[in-house]
Amino acid sequence: MRRGLIAAALIAIACPAMAEDAAHESHTVFHADEIAFEDNTAFPPGAKTAVLLGDAAKPGLFILQVKLPPNYVVPPHTHPGVETVVMLSGSMGLGSGKTVEKSGKVLGPGSAFIVPINHAHYVWTGDEGATFQVTVNAPFDLILC
Repeated sequence: MRRGLIAAALIAIACPAMAEDAAHESHTVFHADEIAFEDNTAFPPGAKTAVLLGDAAKPGLFILQVKLPPNYVVPPHTHPGVETVVMLSGSMGLGSGKTVEKSGKVLGPGSAFIVPINHAHYVWTGDEGATFQVTVNAPFDLILC
């Protein structure tokens, strides 16, 4: 019985350590200056995106970073799922509806917003442009109004 207790104690000590090692081996790090942004035809010309996780066309978690140039407008659009946006740098205006009025809220770094399914909205940047991160449960699309 004593051997069984010793074996159980060794397993109890070893398993969390092995799980911690496995967790460290499985995470992915994205350094801001190393993220490769590319043109994305879902947006008007000038926007750049980088997929961090997932595939927009397949079910599951999808994380995308978007970089918009200065004085840029993403026209009114909707999404087939809930969109969560976190501002990373710059500033960006957010408005609701099918007509761009540039009268909504202006958000800076650290700000966030959540857009419901099929809710018409638009965004615009000022003189500095903006970078933000989008998290959705895919499939995901940008559907122009």
